[in-house]
Amino acid sequence: MLELNSWFQKGLTKDEYIGQMTRNKEGMVSIYDRFELDSVDKKKLEALQSKNLKAIVLTEDWCGDAMLNNPVLLRIAEAANMEVRFVLRDQNLELMDQYLTNGTSRAIPIFIFIDQEGNEVGVWGPRAPEMQALVEKGRAELPDKDAPDFQEKQLAFYKSLGTTYQTDPSTWQTVANSIISVLL
Repeated sequence: MLELNSWFQKGLTKDEYIGQMTRNKEGMVSIYDRFELDSVDKKKLEALQSKNLKAIVLTEDWCGDAMLNNPVLLRIAEAANMEVRFVLRDQNLELMDQYLTNGTSRAIPIFIFIDQEGNEVGVWGPRAPEMQALVEKGRAELPDKDAPDFQEKQLAFYKSLGTTYQTDPSTWQTVANSIISVLL
């Protein structure tokens, strides 16, 4: 099993990751460009700078949750002076399978925070609890899977969720609060 520092070294930098994206690139960059941490959060995160933490991001560009969460993490990482590397889930199942959601799901993104020695100091993902509740509520309101309008309604739900992810600054802050709570 590769140790976490090796996975980190293997990962893509922010620019390499964005450069190879074919889906959700505009959404992710748009959130990154518009999301700003408040001064209180920045101050809290500056206290982490001396720890020299690093983050491994298990992700894929087709994932809507990654489009929302990755740019928020990047802003947090800048404030905490934390290096971030992106590891593509589908090409790295050996790592992904160590971080399954509920022990079964390869849900992404997963953020693995490590120290300089490569020891895991925290894990976050794939969603902030509040976002998970929103998704579960939306899914619960969908018709039965066999219903003739299931796919249409499911598509509409995910489209609406994607719009919220890209346009609602309070959503970005909710995600930031959740990630920061793992780090502090």
